[in-house]
Amino acid sequence: MKGKNSMPIKYRIKLEAMVQNFPRYASANHPPNGEIRSYIESAGHTCELRDAGEFQSPADVANLVSQNPPFEGALAIHLFRAGRLLLDIQVPFGVIFGGTDINEDVKVEQKRVVMEQVLLKARFAVAFTDKLKEEAALSLVSQNSKIYVQPQGIKTEVTEKFCWTEFLRSSGVESEHVDELRVFLLVCGLRRVKDPLYLVEVFSEWHCKNLLNILVIIGPKIDPVLTVEVEAVIKRTAGVFLAQERSQQELHAAMERCFAVVNSSVSEGMSAAILEAMDLGVPVLARDIPGNAAVVQHEATGLLYSSPQEFVHQSQRLLSDRELRERLVRNGKCYVEEHHSLKQERETYQRLVDTLH
Repeated sequence: MKGKNSMPIKYRIKLEAMVQNFPRYASANHPPNGEIRSYIESAGHTCELRDAGEFQSPADVANLVSQNPPFEGALAIHLFRAGRLLLDIQVPFGVIFGGTDINEDVKVEQKRVVMEQVLLKARFAVAFTDKLKEEAALSLVSQNSKIYVQPQGIKTEVTEKFCWTEFLRSSGVESEHVDELRVFLLVCGLRRVKDPLYLVEVFSEWHCKNLLNILVIIGPKIDPVLTVEVEAVIKRTAGVFLAQERSQQELHAAMERCFAVVNSSVSEGMSAAILEAMDLGVPVLARDIPGNAAVVQHEATGLLYSSPQEFVHQSQRLLSDRELRERLVRNGKCYVEEHHSLKQERETYQRLVDTLH
């Protein structure tokens, strides 16, 4: 593709923070890689998506960007995991906060020092929420003016080739009353920060009192050690099931059919799954943490809970109060349409990328 001056621009731009190219729903801390890539390429740049896990040190990335033809800019997702790899490069770069970098990694002094170096050298930084920007300004020595706030743009697509009964059966759910089940869908990659086992014990106790209430956890197996633990716990726990990873369109179809989408994370930047549920017209039950509270207004666009017991209480309200459910669905849909526009997201990233050359 041609750049602004009709010269080819080798704008191989982005390092992903995670070691796997898993679907968007498993990467709630990060904007969709494909979307940002399309924004950059539609502005006339060549974009190469690389995985931070491929590189051992900043020197490896420096060698990559200096090859012929040289790169003219870079964009990293996650201030520590990907940003630290850009410290030796001689081309301008930007960073996108992931969530765990600002919420968790800043608590580790060695990581915080590195992140400050990355932020000082970066041409710009992007936070998903005002709250995340405020936290970054408080925790890191930085120029606050270089941090821009851009919420994730949301787009959902539901495949027509989806069988709800087959999905449940393949997840281990055996019931003659599939249409009567109230399926709570916990959408998360299996890693510690998502805390997938947080609700399991209490939910199982609730399920035993009402067999129609079940919890299905879905997402890629990112942390091998935690995955083994989750599989073992679920195998001996009634009413809780683990679904196999699905394509984004299949996931959206499952979300659309479930009773409510659940978030139990310890830390979030901005959960794409929460926003996608709102866009699909599905109620959200989210753990009351700053990243979730920034997008879920309790009793208006979703329900927040601060303990497993409170989760059950809020779920019971959702089951018994039809007016509450309808209000959450209506307001959630309006919120996403108003605040999470793909058009605005595209314009922001195209404008910021233009500052790299």
